Amino acid sequence: MSQQELLRTVVQTLDRLGIDYFVTGSVATSVQGEPRATHDIDLVVSLQENQIAPLVKAFPPPEFYLAESAIREAIRRRSMFNLLAVAEGDKVDFWVLTDSPFDQSRFARKTVQCLFGMSIKLSAPEDTILAKLKWCKDSGGSEKHFSDALRVFEVQFGTLDLGYLESWASRLGIAAEWWRLLKEAEPI
Repeated sequence: MSQQELLRTVVQTLDRLGIDYFVTGSVATSVQGEPRATHDIDLVVSLQENQIAPLVKAFPPPEFYLAESAIREAIRRRSMFNLLAVAEGDKVDFWVLTDSPFDQSRFARKTVQCLFGMSIKLSAPEDTILAKLKWCKDSGGSEKHFSDALRVFEVQFGTLDLGYLESWASRLGIAAEWWRLLKEAEPI
């Protein structure tokens, strides 16, 4: 199963099970900025306890590895769990939606786009940029995350809500990364 097929399978399953989500991470930056190879798919999900069993059942072994205990722990901690496509080694990181104002804001602002011939809920470009800048700071200055944010900013520049970006950059403690991005950006 290709990564594109894995994404399609996951999105169709989430839609069928009534689990709200949006795609973020490198898939979002590849759509909104500059495409790059990746071996994982990142999604933010609004997942309830009663949806765990149907989700696990939808991804059975030996084709997939999905641990029910990891899902329960991720819901309890408001953290993440993984789905592994065993044969290919591709993985899906499911980030459980938290109550943080930024998570709530970006979940409410998700967009629907046609990708790979299907409708997919995707992080808004501003939120993709902010999340990547936050990952850059949290990882000690990862150039990969910074470059992803920069490329989305450059490609999406004419449509971005700069006030939203500046406000959240300050609130998230990533003003230095935001100002660096503004200094280095060469909008297309």
